Amino acid sequence: MQKTLALVAHDHKKQELIEWSLQHKAVLEKHKLVATGTTGGLLTEALQLPVHRFKSGPLGGDQQIGALIAEGNLDVLFFFWDPLNPAPHDPDVKALLRLCSVWNLPVACNLSTADMLITSPLFDNPAYKRKMPGY
Repeated sequence: MQKTLALVAHDHKKQELIEWSLQHKAVLEKHKLVATGTTGGLLTEALQLPVHRFKSGPLGGDQQIGALIAEGNLDVLFFFWDPLNPAPHDPDVKALLRLCSVWNLPVACNLSTADMLITSPLFDNPAYKRKMPGY
């Protein structure tokens, strides 16, 4: 079962996301990958896989990914955000993470959580269906 996975990283976390993605390429290549602008370009080059690129985060890319969540079209968000370097689009970041909670979407905000999520037996288990709230 192919999932749609979003890969997002702040500037100081992009290299970490790329290295993590290379380590998990065998899993990632089975799924549809989407990313914000710059991160998507770096991932396409590093992984040699197709990555749908939205706008850069500060230019609306975070909100485009948020729309996928709200529409039920995203399965997992890997968002390596940098809590020590505030970005001008911090409200967008907060809104994106809020939507993950609202829609019960699995989200990994750091390397350890991303490792645990992608290696979970439930990750590629077609029998597992996350509970969608019925707002």
